[in-house]
Amino acid sequence: MVPPRMDEAIDDRSVCIRVLGPTSVTLRGRSITPTAPKPRQLLLLLALRRGQVVPVSTLMEEIWGDDIPRTGTTTLQTYVVQLRRLIADSLPVQSQRAAKELLATRLNGYQLMATSSSFDLREFERLAADGDTALNLGDAAGASRYLGQALDLWRGPALMDVSVGRVLAIEAIGMEEARMRVLERRILADFHLGKHAALIPELRMLVEQNPMHENFCALLMIAFQRSGAAWRALEVFRNLRKNLVEEFGVEPSGRLQELHQAVLANTPELSLREYGLA
Repeated sequence: MVPPRMDEAIDDRSVCIRVLGPTSVTLRGRSITPTAPKPRQLLLLLALRRGQVVPVSTLMEEIWGDDIPRTGTTTLQTYVVQLRRLIADSLPVQSQRAAKELLATRLNGYQLMATSSSFDLREFERLAADGDTALNLGDAAGASRYLGQALDLWRGPALMDVSVGRVLAIEAIGMEEARMRVLERRILADFHLGKHAALIPELRMLVEQNPMHENFCALLMIAFQRSGAAWRALEVFRNLRKNLVEEFGVEPSGRLQELHQAVLANTPELSLREYGLA
């Protein structure tokens, strides 16, 4: 008999959570994700913090911000009842008691008492940590593989189909920042593998999308210089400086200016570490 895959070996409290793109929460293979916006926000916040008590005040801030209605507490309880109904429908034998145990009421809050058979955010974080370890140990090939696998888990922007409030917006920003960091680390790993020329198209797109991101600009400058196109590296710096001056009235950082001077001097081998990139 073939043993079940890890994400298929589920029990009555095991949920599968997807937040890196279109969102879903499933229990025993059945969706418990509401279609209505506010109950959906409520479930996603509880799922992101599963095992933790989420205060009523935090839930209400997420759903209504500063415009909490006088009936807010009652309405929140109604949303919880709707979620428990979806949970009960997904259990082997429909049980409101079991649903209440899974989505538990606590003092001044609620707690999703679920384990996760699969959680794309946690898997992303695990692979990212493995990639960081490999890169720090000098295993560029392993780092590129782990970090690439982490990035492959993304199917779109974080929480892309949720009308996020304040709390989930902060969660989404944190996820996106982690994604950008992992992408930068994977590019560094590929630099160490000598793939600077192959990275140019990807880096050009990233600089176009993030015109004031100094690390992406610096990496593109080095990739161009190592590929024998120093004039293009100088053009990248020129565009960065123009954007920073016009938008914020500031010059590029000292390390970027030093990199610019090194390209002007036609330095033969620009060091990633020297410019704060490794």
